Formats: sequence, structure tokens, C-alpha cells
Amino acid sequence: MFPGWQNQSWVSEFILLGFSRDPTTNRTLFIAFLLLYLSSVLGNVLIVILIRLDTHLHTPMYFFLCILSLMDVAYITTTVPQMLVHLLTPSQTITFVGCWLQMYVFCALGITECTFFVVMAYDRYVAICHPLRYTVILSWGLCTRLAAGTLACGFFFSLIHTFLTMRLPYCGPNVVNHYFCEGPSVRSLACMDTHLIETVDLVFSIFLIDTPLCVIVASYVHIALAILKIKSIQGRCKAFSTCASHLTVVTFFYGPAIYIYMRPSSSYSPERDKLISLFYNVFTALLNPVVYSLRNKDIKEAFLKVMGHGRVAR
Repeated sequence: MFPGWQNQSWVSEFILLGFSRDPTTNRTLFIAFLLLYLSSVLGNVLIVILIRLDTHLHTPMYFFLCILSLMDVAYITTTVPQMLVHLLTPSQTITFVGCWLQMYVFCALGITECTFFVVMAYDRYVAICHPLRYTVILSWGLCTRLAAGTLACGFFFSLIHTFLTMRLPYCGPNVVNHYFCEGPSVRSLACMDTHLIETVDLVFSIFLIDTPLCVIVASYVHIALAILKIKSIQGRCKAFSTCASHLTVVTFFYGPAIYIYMRPSSSYSPERDKLISLFYNVFTALLNPVVYSLRNKDIKEAFLKVMGHGRVAR
């Protein structure tokens, strides 16, 4: 137990400040975020359906893409629907338990995506560096265990992060300057010095964000060297194309996440942090289906089959 911890909190609910107090601005934001949310959900669900219907997409690469799309739907649904309700109603409260649950699920899915991007990078590494052994190395059993392992890792470490934050004493004020219960924003309201917990959180962030990112970079160094050995220009372009989508999504996800969770607390800026969090929460979920569908020939062909023939042969 950290010194100064109490067995209970004096705060029974939090007020999520959101983006604006102006009703007209909130109605405009409601329409914008509703369109973003629906586009993200529909885009990711469409990818899942296409992969499910087209037997040509029943490979480890598209299995992982399907899992990523499902995670993105859950990720954005954890925060955006409640934000939409708060944009239209005068009450912007969330119960202490509701805040705890939202923080836990959001953090769990975020950690899961961090580690899952490593799995997807490994998939590309095997496909390009060991193409003849691709299906042998990435068996369906291994793919399932990798997906389950990343999910277990996310929910386990999120439990530690959320427990450390929500066990702090909150005696007021209870206004969270954010549109959802994000750890650093809620922790800033604690009635005690949070330096020790911030240090623990930083160590976890280094382990859960920096380490996966380093593994991804190392994988792509090997991939780049393998691509350079390909003699035909067409072969190089095809190999690079299979990696470009993943690299784009990784960049948009890791950049804002590193800024939010790995900077000193002295640089905390609520207004700026709210905007930056939109990138790895809302825009990344929208970006994934756009990037993977526009740059992926197989996905486009599967979509044309469904549109042209009504179904894909099983």
C-alpha cells in the first residue's frame, strides 16, 4: 500500500468537462463525432465481414487484421457513445464505478493494440523473410495463441494501472477536464502526491509502449534488408505495399500514445491532451479500414465480389 491511501473515496461521481460548454458548438461536435463513429464502426465491421466471406482471405495476415478491426470497434465504443450523450444532455456525470470501468476497458484495449501491432509486424516479417515457411511457422494454433496472449496481457496490465489510479483518495474537486476517464486526467484530481504512482506508471509505459515499438522497428529493419535483396522492382513494390499500411497505422497510434503516457506531469495540458487523445482513440479506428482497404488489392477484390455477386463462394 502506498502511504496516504484511504480505504474509500469521498467522490461518488465525476463530471466530464468535454470540449465545450456552448450548446450550439456541442450540437456541431455531436454531428461530427457521430459521423466519425459510424464510419469507423461500419468500416471495421465491413472488413470483418469481407474476411469472413472470402475464403481467399483466410490467412494469418487477414486473421490478424480481422482481430484488429474488432478491437478498434470495441476501443472507440468504450468512449465515443458516452461522449455523444454528454454533448446533447446538460448532465455530464459519470459514476465512480463507471469511470473505473471505462478506464479499465479503454486501457486494456490500448495495451492490447500496442502488443498486437508486434504480432502483425511478426506476421509481415515471416511472410517476407521466410515466405516458403509462412504457413508452417504461423499455424492457426499459433495465431490463436498470439491473439489470446495479447488480449490477456492487455487486461492484466490494465488492471494494475487502473487499480493504482482509482485507489487514490479523491475528495474533490471532481471535474475531469476530458471527454472520458483517462488515467492522467483523473489522477490529477487526487488529494495526495501522485509522484510515486506516476513513476510506476512510467515504468509500465516504457515496458508496454517502448518495448513493443522497438520490436516493431527491429522487425522492419530485417524486412527492409530482405526487400532490398529482391531483384525485381515489382516484387519490391509488392513487398513494401504489404508493410506500408501497417507502418502507417502504427505511426498514428504510437505517436500520440507516447506523448500522453510518457511525458512528465509538469507538461500536462488538458485542452491539448483532449485533442491528441482523439488521434489514438477516434481517428486511428477510422484510419485502419481506410488504409487497409485502399492499399489492399485483396480487400478491394473481395468487396467487388460481394457488390457484384451478392455473396462470395465459400
